[in-house]
Amino acid sequence: MQTFRNLVPDSALVQETIQLLRSNGGRASTAEVAEAVLQLPALEPAFATTLVSELIRDDWRVGVDEEAHEVAVLCEDDDCRALSEADFVVFDVETTGPKTPGGRIMEVGAYRVERGRIVAEFQTLVNPRLPIPPFIAGLTGITDQMVAAAPTFDAVAADWLRFAGTAILVAHNAVFDVRFINHELSLVFPGRRMPNAHLCTVSLARRVLPDLKSFRLTALAEHFAVSHRVRHRAGDDARATAEVFLVLLELLHQHGVRDVAGARLFKKHAAAAG
Repeated sequence: MQTFRNLVPDSALVQETIQLLRSNGGRASTAEVAEAVLQLPALEPAFATTLVSELIRDDWRVGVDEEAHEVAVLCEDDDCRALSEADFVVFDVETTGPKTPGGRIMEVGAYRVERGRIVAEFQTLVNPRLPIPPFIAGLTGITDQMVAAAPTFDAVAADWLRFAGTAILVAHNAVFDVRFINHELSLVFPGRRMPNAHLCTVSLARRVLPDLKSFRLTALAEHFAVSHRVRHRAGDDARATAEVFLVLLELLHQHGVRDVAGARLFKKHAAAAG
């Protein structure tokens, strides 16, 4: 299997281990991890090291020092990344339905943002291997005929992973788009997911501009005078989201927000009603 740095085991226990380590300065004894994560208290250090080593063996983000019986985080904490220096991939997917499993991706659009500029793009139709429902075809304009000759997701997965790299993912209603991307990836790389941190432009806009009446992408694009010619197509939606995101970054900067954690936590209070 081809390996990618931005694919990790889809393990809640490993993620819990990483969170524990970060709350503990990045390092802890394997016995501490075994007790807190595996619910196995008072283990002999060598046995705890064996168990924790097995738990994390396929995840490059953490490593075990077998002699010291310690485990440590080996990757950067995304929440500490400076907004001015972080790489972002702003993306959108069009799908055959609203839920996974069942729905499949039929288009991906993405733009890479570095140091306040859009520097690269990624766009492709995707053959979802199932009929596109009439409502979805009417909404997006994407038809069965359009995707018939398009690559399937497994054919574009490697290109997507290389384009996204370890950038912070950004989307409008990010939970939806990230969930669909990881579902498709899990079909190509069973038991794997992208560990990339993500930001949601809906959530950011609600907290930066709480007095707006609507936080739909069309409304934000209009508010910021961003061009958004074609709705419900991944490329155009991703481009509009990227430009909205750049404005939101500037507004966050004006409020003194400098890192990803600050962007997640910042909240401007709505103006009092007159």
